[in-house]
Amino acid sequence: MVEVRKICCIGAGYVGGPTCSVIAQMCPEVTVTVVDVNEDRIRAWNSDSLPIFEPGLQEVVDSCRGVNLFFSTDIDEAIKNADLVFISVLSNPEFLAEGTAIADLKNPDRVLIGGDETPEGQHAIEALRSIYEHWVPKSKIITTNTWSSELSKLAANAFLAQRISSINSISALCEVTGADVEEVAHAIGTDQRIGSCFLKASVGFGGSCFQKDVLNLVYLCEVLNLPEVARYWQQVIEINDYQRKRFSSRIISCLFNTVTDKKIALLGFAFKKNTGDTRESSSIYISRYLLEEGACLHIYDPKVKAQQIMHDLIQPTPSERHDPATVSRLVTIVTDPYKACENAHAIVICTEWDMFTELDYEKIYKAMLKPAFIFDGRRILDSLHDQLQHIGFQVETIGKRVNQRIHFTAIEDKSEIDQQQPLKKIKL
Repeated sequence: MVEVRKICCIGAGYVGGPTCSVIAQMCPEVTVTVVDVNEDRIRAWNSDSLPIFEPGLQEVVDSCRGVNLFFSTDIDEAIKNADLVFISVLSNPEFLAEGTAIADLKNPDRVLIGGDETPEGQHAIEALRSIYEHWVPKSKIITTNTWSSELSKLAANAFLAQRISSINSISALCEVTGADVEEVAHAIGTDQRIGSCFLKASVGFGGSCFQKDVLNLVYLCEVLNLPEVARYWQQVIEINDYQRKRFSSRIISCLFNTVTDKKIALLGFAFKKNTGDTRESSSIYISRYLLEEGACLHIYDPKVKAQQIMHDLIQPTPSERHDPATVSRLVTIVTDPYKACENAHAIVICTEWDMFTELDYEKIYKAMLKPAFIFDGRRILDSLHDQLQHIGFQVETIGKRVNQRIHFTAIEDKSEIDQQQPLKKIKL
């Protein structure tokens, strides 16, 4: 039996911090030290204001910190004293979903450990297995060779992203035929061979993993001379980009083909609810499309800090740079959703925070300019459509026709969507 008494985790981010906090809680006899070169991040982990928001994380950290869980910038010392070192690599890939990471860690579908098929590799596998066996049933701990573990991680996220792009492609068809993508998703999801998970149409997937892992898969296929496979997975990303552009174009079309100098309230900036993570968030892309057209955005998110929002919108992309002065002039970050909606032409919901279903929309409508629009990019207001229309809102959503007063022209082929994209008026 391999005995591990001290663990060092290199990296105190969204994976290392929560993972090793749970390990410390579930293995009280093991001392866990999480190290990072970022002094501000380590200082936050040692404070009452953790650097990331994750439901249940604060309680886990509070129960262990200073007992058998420590956060430090002394990387060399932690590595020297450790029996086992965690690095953010794919030999022990995580399958966490932000917003439910603590529950996922405590009750995982599986734990995957990959290693070399050598005595040293097998010894390392057993050492790591001994840690997880403190709380994970042996039947859920899978061991493989290193390549299998790496490809399993990439393939898992690629399959999930593929399902989202698949249902989003169907949402476009639903909007021009009169079908409801939620009804279609329910109908196909009841087929046990398909299942209902990840069949929620939206403005597109975000987060740090899906796009990165799909593109890693594409790259592997290209360098290993599998161009047909690479093109197949590349299409998952292209549909995701298409969905974001399509939604943004719909906003502009409904607002009489121009959003220049119009106030738009954008509710939600995190890539999903119950997290403050904005990496690859669809909100960033939609905001940029609208800013390029000169829209004045008032952005609210209950967990994302104003500095992070501005950083994301100013950050240059591989294809273009964004003028900080223009972004600062057109973007206002607010701490009250009602304030964001005052005198706005439209509300755009980009994150499925529960609180957005509980807002006083009569109060909001009275404070908005008319006609007042709601664009529900997450399908969280379905049960309120009749009420919202009765109040006076023009309601637009993903994968369903709600209003018959605003008509859209069906797009015959992909070349036409390029022609119908809004012209860039402002260089960000």
